[in-house]
Formats: sequence, C-alpha cells, structure tokens
Amino acid sequence: MAGKDNPFEIVLRQIESAKPYLDVEPDIIEAIKYPKEVLTLHLPVKMDNGKVKVFTAYRSHHNNARGPYKGGVRYHPNVTLEEVMALSAWMTFKCATVGIPYGGGKGGIACNPKEMSQSELERLSRAYALGISRFMGTDIDIPAPDVYTNPQVMAWFVDTYEKVKGWSEPSAYTGKPINIGGSEGRGDATAKGGMYTIREAAKYLKLTGKVTVAIQGYGNAGYFAAKLLHDELGYTIIAVSDSKGGILKKDGLDPDDVLKHKRETGSVINYPGSENITNEDLLELECDILVPAALEDQITKDNADKVKAKMVAELANGPTTPEADKILHKNGVFLVPDILTNAGGVTVSYFEWVQGRMGLWWTEEEVYDRLERIMVKSFNDILEIAKRHDIDMRTADYVLAVSRVVEATKVRGFWP
Repeated sequence: MAGKDNPFEIVLRQIESAKPYLDVEPDIIEAIKYPKEVLTLHLPVKMDNGKVKVFTAYRSHHNNARGPYKGGVRYHPNVTLEEVMALSAWMTFKCATVGIPYGGGKGGIACNPKEMSQSELERLSRAYALGISRFMGTDIDIPAPDVYTNPQVMAWFVDTYEKVKGWSEPSAYTGKPINIGGSEGRGDATAKGGMYTIREAAKYLKLTGKVTVAIQGYGNAGYFAAKLLHDELGYTIIAVSDSKGGILKKDGLDPDDVLKHKRETGSVINYPGSENITNEDLLELECDILVPAALEDQITKDNADKVKAKMVAELANGPTTPEADKILHKNGVFLVPDILTNAGGVTVSYFEWVQGRMGLWWTEEEVYDRLERIMVKSFNDILEIAKRHDIDMRTADYVLAVSRVVEATKVRGFWP
C-alpha cells in the first residue's frame, strides 16, 4: 500500500467538500478549519530498569464553538502532531453530527504500550495527566479512552487530576471504571452506535437473508462490533483481522471464540477451521458489509477499486482517503462515514459527563435507548441531505456538521 496521506490535509479536503452545498462566507469556513491551540509535551518517565525515557505527547483543541473540547487519548508508536490535529477536527464534526454540545479535542502519546509494564504505563499516564491538567477540566476539555487506552488509564488520569486540583471532579474524564463514576454501556458504546447505524443502512439498502460481514481490527470496537452484529442482528461474520493478519471462514466465525483464541495466542491468526489472510485481503473480500475498525488510511486510491462490499461502515477514524471516497461512490458502494458510524463512543461519553455532573447514574437500558434514538435520527438526517443533493454520505455528513459549527461560530461572533 502506498505511503500514508497527511491526515490533517484529508480533514481540510473533507471540510472543503461541503462548501458547494452551504450558503456560507468562505472566511467563516476558513476560521473553523484549524485547531485553536495545540499543547506539545515531553514527558520524562522512569522505566522499570531505572533509566529515564522521554516520551513526546500532544493535546489538540480544535474548536469549542458548540461546547467544551471532547476527545480521546491514544497510545501508539505512530502518534504524530498532524494525526492528533486531524483527530481533534474529526471530533468537532463528529459531535456536531450527532448534535451533542461539545467541540473537538484529541490527545496522544508516541509510545508502544505493548512493550511497557503496567507500572511504566501508570507512570506515563500520570505524567500526561499532570501535564495537561492546566489545559482541561469539566467545562474546558474532557478526555476519554482511544487506541490502546482503557478505563484503567482513565482511572489514573482522573486520580492524578483530582489530586492536583484538590477536589473530586468525576466529569473531568469519561470512559472511567463504573465504580469511580463511569457509565453503564460505555464499554461497547462505539460498536453499539455503529450497530444501530449499520442496521439503518442495511434497511435502506434492503440487505436481507444471510448478511455477510468482514471486520478489519479486533480490538475493543472490532470485537464488540462482531459480537453485536452477530448476536443482535444475526449477521454472519466471515472475516476479522488484527495487526498481525486476518482469518476467513465463509460459513461464519464465533466472535467470542475468536476473542478467546486471540487472548490465548496474541492474534486472531491460525484460528482453528479458518484460512489465514492479510489485512489487505480482508478489505477486498466478497461480502455485504466491510467494517474498517483499525487505524486511518486503509482504503486508498490503490485498493478502493478492489472493494467488493455493498456497504463500508467506518468504525475507525479516517480509514478511507478522499480519492478512495470518489472511487467507492462511483462503484456504487454505500459508505457510512466515520464521524457518524463511530459516534456512539462520544455520545455515551457525553451521557457519562452529564451523569457525573448530576451525581445521578442511569441504567444500561436508559443509556442504550438514548443512544439508539440519537444514532437513528442522525443517520436519517444525513441520508436526507445525501438524497436532496445527490451526493455521497460523507459529503452529506460534512454539510450537516459544518453547518452546525458555522452557525455556532457566527452567533458567537469573533472576539477578541
């Protein structure tokens, strides 16, 4: 696969794609493109061998016209400034897509958590939480989990933040363990929101009978997507993959048994009764629904013509490049964009924030009911725009999201 595009350049092009369908002054669009501020940190951390290692970390504040900055923190060797800026922008438009009162933020640390001990991860996490503590809070910026971070990391974050501030503030972070103010339903929220969106898209496309699904990525989002699509919608999961490769079984995989195998062996590959395939092979399989649930820039101009799925539902952030979008649309592939498909995570994070501020927690059923209503409405709002202008779903999504951010920006005005 060709070298990756600059993710922030992709965001700028996606914003530009909405302009022909909006009656908005170009300078207003220009004003909402770029992050308002980005913090770069160099975190010295004492490792288990007694040596000190310096990690580079970031927190990007993209736009807060619609509310406090909101977005996860990822731990990954390939974290870059441009990636974090792009992710924070996607969060701005994701929150606007589903109508929740947030702007966009994002954080990341360039590290390999798979090579670090639990104690090293804790020291790194607390160093990061201390470093951004003057840059965030309940009404400023509310971080959450992302790639290779989890409720335990959020517990270290919030504990550090509260010790620094000297008071309890459970709404300063979301994605926390339930016993310290987390929300029911947060663990599978991204996949649950994706399932509701995929279900609505499948109704629109009239997918019936044996609906086949291939999922790239078998982390938290990918596993829960496989399980929910299999258990609740009755879809057949024919292929899944992780960073080491993928597996194919045309008569269907058991998501829980595959997860058990992955935990025992470190990968989904070599799962009994399946055929090993590459991640590239998975993207090109004959199936009804392709779910990219890994990292950015997976479907590009080099392989988009080979995608045979009827629907691509982006559970990952930015898995499809703008050139690939055009090819998929030309080939009749119905793409459900990332800032809609994976918005279930930030939506339930919003619920957690609200609950933390109220000191009143909802049942899992209440959380799912609220999430379903938001995701179904958002899908139909975007579909209506796509039909009205005869455009693809991603462009329609940006027409909706950009218009909402522009409206908030214009009514606030520019000061100072």
